[in-house]
Amino acid sequence: MRFPYTRLFAPADATGALAQEDAEVPGAVHRYRTLWISDLHLGTPGCQAQALLDFLKHNECETLFLVGDIIDGWQLRRQWYWPQSHNDVIQKLLRKARKGTRVIFIPGNHDEFARKYLGNNFGGIEVAEEWIHLTADGRRLWIMHGDLFDGVIQCARWLAYVGDSLYEITLRLNRHLNSARARLGLPYWSLSGFLKLKVKRAVSYVSDFESAVAREAKRRGVQGVVCGHIHHAEIRKIDGILYANDGDWVESATALAEHADGTLEILYWRQAPPLAPRVTHAVTLPELETA
Repeated sequence: MRFPYTRLFAPADATGALAQEDAEVPGAVHRYRTLWISDLHLGTPGCQAQALLDFLKHNECETLFLVGDIIDGWQLRRQWYWPQSHNDVIQKLLRKARKGTRVIFIPGNHDEFARKYLGNNFGGIEVAEEWIHLTADGRRLWIMHGDLFDGVIQCARWLAYVGDSLYEITLRLNRHLNSARARLGLPYWSLSGFLKLKVKRAVSYVSDFESAVAREAKRRGVQGVVCGHIHHAEIRKIDGILYANDGDWVESATALAEHADGTLEILYWRQAPPLAPRVTHAVTLPELETA
């Protein structure tokens, strides 16, 4: 069986505004069987709403999963922040539902308020606690946000709130850093993503989370699992289970896509520096073979 690969896109300039010629490029809209996005954190300054709007404009699918933390209720309770671009994202999602895309929203811990409305439909968007998705090649994938496998969330909620505040500080530093990098014509770089991959305890947390999720998926008798929560896009096999995380729209601007043949792929939709040309396939990594 062929293992999925990763693709990198850089669809917009630093303001999120598309060049006029981009709208005229034939085939600019990519079509997929299924798309998964999560951890948008609308309602926070860290949300990359302009990049997300550009992604939604240039990618269509039959089914769109919103895998939790779409709206950041934690931050909104502390301080209200809701610019027009965040409202535009909500309108864009509703418009997709109206035009025939099946949109399924699985709440996470930051938008846990929506768990009171499981089984309801709002403007064509279905709200569900979890989902079993059948891929085109016959694999059963368990879809859920992932916070139920976070020991900090479950056992020390106060610590999760403290960590969330520290994370916001890191993101604020990250925005200032990348503003300076953009002025120098340098590409985006995620400080929080770097720390997540380099700090030993963070690496251990990610690994433990992934293993716990895969074990539960195996217990449920499915072939794979798709989740979000930890803001770390990944596709790999864990003890025979396909583990897929669609990443986030705060640090990495990533999504998970299913092609017509059932192949899964991580999409990176990165904003380019000012005046940089639009790049559609900047990097294509070779496909990995499973053992």
